[in-house]
Amino acid sequence: MQFILKMILSAIAVVVLAKILPGVGVDSYISALIVAVVLSVLNAIVKPLLIILTLPVTIITLGLFLLVINAAIILIADHFVSGFGVSGWLWALIFSVLLSVFQSILYSILKKDKN
Repeated sequence: MQFILKMILSAIAVVVLAKILPGVGVDSYISALIVAVVLSVLNAIVKPLLIILTLPVTIITLGLFLLVINAAIILIADHFVSGFGVSGWLWALIFSVLLSVFQSILYSILKKDKN
């Protein structure tokens, strides 16, 4: 139940960010839900591999390269989901940062309601 609620909250964040950012678009709520699921799968499988492969660069940049990895994950999701579009690296970077902020706020509200 917790996973489904997190996916719905992530989909809401995707829709809100698509309305705010001109370089990001989502066709429907179903597409936003699919984007949330694809992002969670990519973050669970691909992101750890990318972090391990780019560990020296991540260490040299004091972790700032993780922002580039997050943008790459967004662009990979853009490739897989047909109703979701990102105009380029900069928009993917902005979208990933704002999505992380929105998700942390929404998940913290979810944890407060649980207690």
